[in-house]
Amino acid sequence: MTGFLDPTHLINTFGLIGIMAILFAETGLLVGFFLPGDSLLFTAGLLVAGGLVAPLWVLLLLLPVAAVAGNLVGYWIGRKAGPAVFDRPDSRLFKAEYVTRSRDFFDRNGARTIVLARFVPVVRTFATVMAGASRMDFRRYLLFSVIGGVAWTAGVTLMGFWLGQIAFVRDHVELFVLGVVALSLVPVALEAVRGRRRSSRA
Repeated sequence: MTGFLDPTHLINTFGLIGIMAILFAETGLLVGFFLPGDSLLFTAGLLVAGGLVAPLWVLLLLLPVAAVAGNLVGYWIGRKAGPAVFDRPDSRLFKAEYVTRSRDFFDRNGARTIVLARFVPVVRTFATVMAGASRMDFRRYLLFSVIGGVAWTAGVTLMGFWLGQIAFVRDHVELFVLGVVALSLVPVALEAVRGRRRSSRA
């Protein structure tokens, strides 16, 4: 958790505008899948509890806006250039398996994917493009994007804020941020196990 992607470093360096930009990139731009959205929200809540960053109501108002705006950009990228995006060769930042994983998730969960994917790293980046490429009804997509955006940003930020009022948590911020990262990877691990089981059956 050290270095440029350390959530505390990002927040202290770029502030609220930086948090919003990272959420926007992670949920709307294909290159943003590696950004630490979950741990960033949790850390922001912790720091707000300590009197830093900004008032809680400001975060709860602006962070969902950034997340939903990112989803809308991702949708239109998929709608306008879906096949070209998905047919790209593998590179350091793009892997075909990311698309496959997101497509499987989308096929199984349908419109609920737009809400559920918010809580799944990597999938939340590519599911938005997948929705646009599949020509999902925009009004329906917008509704689920708003629900998911509010639930994700507000839920994780409030979790950090409430826990940040506990002295033990404040004294061991890095440990709890690592815990959030670990929890966010659980759905990815489950998805990988399911994929291997399906491949074995095939």
